[in-house]
Amino acid sequence: MDGVSNPGIPEVGVADLPADAVLLDVRENDEWAAGHAPDATHLPMTTLTDRLDEVPDGSPVYVICRSGGRSARVAAFLNSSGWEAVNVAGGMLHWARAGRPMVAEGRGPATVI
Repeated sequence: MDGVSNPGIPEVGVADLPADAVLLDVRENDEWAAGHAPDATHLPMTTLTDRLDEVPDGSPVYVICRSGGRSARVAAFLNSSGWEAVNVAGGMLHWARAGRPMVAEGRGPATVI
């Protein structure tokens, strides 16, 4: 399953992301290094609670992971903590399938792992 339906959590598909969307990528370091959106901010879900001051300014903040599960949990947490956050349904898998730009850290083409 690529995407996750999350009742009560605001969600948007990759195709419906605004051009000026503030994107927060919550995947782990190896996933980020393999390929990410060029303008995204990286805060792994596992470190988020210690780094809340690094959540980018945006209203809303669009949260993305590999397929939408982790980002839904982070969006729910951020919404309950005073942010306006929206889950990106299908995550980076749908981002890549849609042909959206990606960059990698290091050698090789950007990919989603």
